[in-house]
Amino acid sequence: MFEELTQKLETAFKKLRGHGKLSEKNISDSMREIRRVLLEADVHYKVVKDFIAGVQEKAVGVEVLKSITPGQQVVKVVHDALVELLGKANVPLHLGDRIPSSMMVVGLQGSGKTTTVAKLGVLLQKKGKKPLLVAADTYRPAAVDQLKKLGEHAGLHVFSEDKSPVQITADSVSYARKHGYDTVLFDTAGRLHLDDEMMSELESIKSRNKPAEILFVADGMTGQDAVRSAEAFLKRLDFNGVVLTKLDGDTKGGAALSIRAVTGKPIKFITTSEKLDGIESFHPDRMASRILGMGDVVSLVEKAQDVVDQDQAEKLAEKLKKQEFTLEDFLEQLQQLKKMGPMNQVLNMLPGMGKNLKGLSVDDSAVNQVEALISSMTYEERRKPHIINGSRRKRIAAGSGSTVQDVNRLLKQFHMMQKMMKQMGKLKGKRMPNNMPLPFSF
Repeated sequence: MFEELTQKLETAFKKLRGHGKLSEKNISDSMREIRRVLLEADVHYKVVKDFIAGVQEKAVGVEVLKSITPGQQVVKVVHDALVELLGKANVPLHLGDRIPSSMMVVGLQGSGKTTTVAKLGVLLQKKGKKPLLVAADTYRPAAVDQLKKLGEHAGLHVFSEDKSPVQITADSVSYARKHGYDTVLFDTAGRLHLDDEMMSELESIKSRNKPAEILFVADGMTGQDAVRSAEAFLKRLDFNGVVLTKLDGDTKGGAALSIRAVTGKPIKFITTSEKLDGIESFHPDRMASRILGMGDVVSLVEKAQDVVDQDQAEKLAEKLKKQEFTLEDFLEQLQQLKKMGPMNQVLNMLPGMGKNLKGLSVDDSAVNQVEALISSMTYEERRKPHIINGSRRKRIAAGSGSTVQDVNRLLKQFHMMQKMMKQMGKLKGKRMPNNMPLPFSF
């Protein structure tokens, strides 16, 4: 997420680290570089202008603490300015007091609306709600079938009819009230462009149902195009918030950094993978930290709390106290980390990891290979990896469809991990959360 932007900003900050103190000149030089980086990231030019002016005003003349460098001081100023730009604080969903509450999801075709509707349904279900998904996109071929398949996969009911979108949404609310659903999510048709007739249809759906929330779905990879679309939808619908999608791809960051400032509406959610649980509430302070390569430990712990088995975590804690960590434990940790999402995203949430991962691809296929290698070992080999000699390595490689070099690499990395686990075991109860899976590398 925002890897290119993060790396370029890091390069800009490096130029300040050689200076003993902050001055108007070295700050101006850095701001010029940051301005260029933001414009290349497709951030709206007015947003860039205001952002740079604000940072420069706060940075010039600021007192540099003895404990930090001038570069670190400017990073703090930029971080605070990013938090302000992104919306200051998290804005949760407002579902209102009506039962059922209705939510309308709108946006251009291809922005990821249908998948977002399903993801929101999964999220609401986890929070104890009983959501009903509504297939109100009667224009795109197979849109109804797509939502039904997603709903089936998520265990959510999908309402559909062979009627007009306005009537479908109205009937779905009556159906939800009759069958005990407390939240209704309208998947509306996407627009390839701002078609007046179809926009009027959205206005009719809004007028007929009076949804508690209207969320505009923006493709996070499209930069200022997403911002321009958001402005147009805002004029017609006055939506409540934004969902930024596809942030697991090669995202420049332009939409994320521009859309809040241009529309005045908060970003409420981001989607970070194609999986149905790949959606997160948006927190400006956490996003600012990710963009600046500081990690996001709070979100990492929240993800861990959703997937980690508490009994396993307690057993591992006991092993760490005894400084015992086997390949079986390693495999368990690996499997729990997989549940938290793509490996690159998980590791980038650890402070400082972004820079260490520069140029390194940590993909899920490599994780699968590690699983296959460990699964090809005997019980004794997993418990006592030091007994794995040359002939055993050949057998493990053959059994997992790998090479002896792959086995050697895994064992080397495991020994490094074992040393780190011993160190972390000594810190247990001081700094490491009990329920957070342990990081690994390969």
